[in-house]
Amino acid sequence: MRRPELQSARLPARRGFLKHMLAAGVASALHAQQAAGLKIYVHWDFDGASGIFTRELSWWWEPNVRPEVAAQARELMTADANSASRAALEAGVTELIVCDTHHGGGNLLPNKVFKDPRLSYQFRSVAMENGRRRWMPGLDQSFAGIMLPGHHAKPGTAGSFLPHNNTREWADFTINGQSVGEIGVEACYAGHWDVPLIFVQGDEAACAEAQEQFPGVVTAAVKWARSPELCTGLELEEAYRLTAEKVAEAVAKARRRELQPYKPRLPMTVAIRMSTMDAAAKAATRPDVRRLDDHTVEARVGRQCDILKWITGTGLDMDPPA
Repeated sequence: MRRPELQSARLPARRGFLKHMLAAGVASALHAQQAAGLKIYVHWDFDGASGIFTRELSWWWEPNVRPEVAAQARELMTADANSASRAALEAGVTELIVCDTHHGGGNLLPNKVFKDPRLSYQFRSVAMENGRRRWMPGLDQSFAGIMLPGHHAKPGTAGSFLPHNNTREWADFTINGQSVGEIGVEACYAGHWDVPLIFVQGDEAACAEAQEQFPGVVTAAVKWARSPELCTGLELEEAYRLTAEKVAEAVAKARRRELQPYKPRLPMTVAIRMSTMDAAAKAATRPDVRRLDDHTVEARVGRQCDILKWITGTGLDMDPPA
């Protein structure tokens, strides 16, 4: 039988050995992850981008927008994206996909984007992959995180710039009863591959929305609303610096696997309250869509990647364009 004093004397040594082994295991896991590479997917919207302070700049394709304003808007978004991409690569990202999603894409200037062998671009948010059309081309389970820069708050958010969700016809969008905006919808889609949301850039309201729904997500608030169609914000260089700092912070969290993917209970009950009865009536003609009242429709969705497919057709294995 061991004497008690010998047994107690060995406890500190044993604890020290276990701590050493645990630290070595964590270091080994991080080294393995770094050796395997750190892939990040960046899904760029426009309304929350640095320097975009008016509706005319953000929705530059609308009728009567001056050509010089449209050109300025695309220059601003491209410069913001370039700054964020450099920051991600400097933080150790080994593969970066930048996808242009605003109005389906076509905002980034291909001849002015930052070039690097670790960086690739999807200039449209829907593209062909393995012979089929899909949303967010290239996104899969090999990515350590998704970033949503240039994003905005959901409809009805007080003190927000251009709040909406996919279309201004949607007054509210819920997943299993939880109201979400485009940030939540896109995080849900990425969660199909267990990819966590790690970063959001936008106005103060968009960042607050992200932090409330996804605790721990890193945000960069580069502007604040003065009205729903007008805002003000940081000077460009200050906005770029803040975004770069927060991108690096988000990459570090992704490397440590601190954030979890968004995984709502399946099958999901997804509902949309439309802004008009006509929009609800039209949506109710889609397969497996149920009309709940004059303005609300819902559906049961079995896969996270189908979060929009039931209502817009957007997702994986999309039909050919009409």
